[in-house]
Amino acid sequence: AQIGPPGLELQSTNGVIKVKVSPPEANQRKKMWMNDLSFKYNLVFWENSSHAQLRSKTIFPVDTIEDLAPDTSYCFKVQANLPMEAKRGLFSPRRCVKTTQKAVNDLLCATNLSVLALNMEFLLLWNNQEEQQGTYNVQYLFGYLKELNDDYSDKWRSVPGCENISSTSCNFSPILTTTGFYYLRVQAREGHNKSCLSGEVKVDPLKTNGIGPPGVRLDLSDTSLHILISPPGGAGAEAMRDHYDLSYRILYWKNASNEEEEVKQKEVKQTIATVPDLSPSSLYCVRVQAFSEPYNKSSAYSQQQCIHTPAGSPLPLIIFGIFMGALLVVLLVATPLVFVLYQAYSKIKYVFFPSCQPPLNIEGFGAEPFSSPYLPAAEEPVESCCVIESMVTEEGNQIDFTDCKHSKPSSRDSGNYSNDDNTSGSKGSKETLEREML
Repeated sequence: AQIGPPGLELQSTNGVIKVKVSPPEANQRKKMWMNDLSFKYNLVFWENSSHAQLRSKTIFPVDTIEDLAPDTSYCFKVQANLPMEAKRGLFSPRRCVKTTQKAVNDLLCATNLSVLALNMEFLLLWNNQEEQQGTYNVQYLFGYLKELNDDYSDKWRSVPGCENISSTSCNFSPILTTTGFYYLRVQAREGHNKSCLSGEVKVDPLKTNGIGPPGVRLDLSDTSLHILISPPGGAGAEAMRDHYDLSYRILYWKNASNEEEEVKQKEVKQTIATVPDLSPSSLYCVRVQAFSEPYNKSSAYSQQQCIHTPAGSPLPLIIFGIFMGALLVVLLVATPLVFVLYQAYSKIKYVFFPSCQPPLNIEGFGAEPFSSPYLPAAEEPVESCCVIESMVTEEGNQIDFTDCKHSKPSSRDSGNYSNDDNTSGSKGSKETLEREML
């Protein structure tokens, strides 16, 4: 579909032309493009003369055309475009209007408005052309209001602290946020009847702001240099850290009078960096720059910071000291451990592996047998016994030894008593045998 011509209204006042543009389908019940805010308007204007040169400007739906000659006729036409769809619309019919004289002298107006911004601190500066200073009132407007199709002339607000001031600067940081953009202007006033509005300046906080140099502090440990970086703006500039995704470029070099050292570079994301392998008794210097890749911004380098490394210790002596210290620690730990293990080994060997066995003739100690549950019992001695059978035959007496066995004594008496019993037993057996023979 072809984009039709938009509506155009012009108003000449105080030497400027106010332009109001309506969308191409503003008066239609059915619309091809539902979102009127997606249109971008291109204004073409020229002086109504035979040798006029065309000028073009991208404008908001409600805008002001300045820097026009007074009492001069100008012609205008406008077209609506859709950049996202690469569509260009038809121009509106040409309209002409004549400018008027300015009601006040230009020398009263504030000129050359500029914004100085560093580390989210914003300062508006302007020039004063009047010898006799008047008072100034700094005003701001939310940028999104200009994108609407409504008149925003009554939406301007005064910056707190910058009302009826005589200086030519204003700190407007308190009114800003990191979302959106703003427009600022200065109203100059002389007496009660004369006033003049300056031109407007656009401020997009994150794009307009500049990044200042970071803070740097140096520290030494052994043969390493530690670089501690403070983000630009100090501890209170959270917006600098949250929105810019800062990185740091570090320049460091050895500062020696008798030799030229190459400047080395290192880039880090964190606020702590380490440079190893420094030479003893040397002077090292550092400078740091902060930069943001998403916004293509970088700061100036910080002031040069230098630190002197201490004299180095002889390396063999250090190694020997470390070795002796480690050896002493090992001895202090190993000696008690060896002693404990030796004692435990002696106890275990004494209980489970005795060096000698008790005598076999020790049968008991008191009323209880002398035995240990950990020692194996000695095998008891056995005695040889035979059963003697006697028979009376015709040939005479005959003695037969049969059923010889080894048997254990029934008593656990000592060997002395056993010998006596055996002797008496032998005697009894002999007497019995003689009686039987008889």
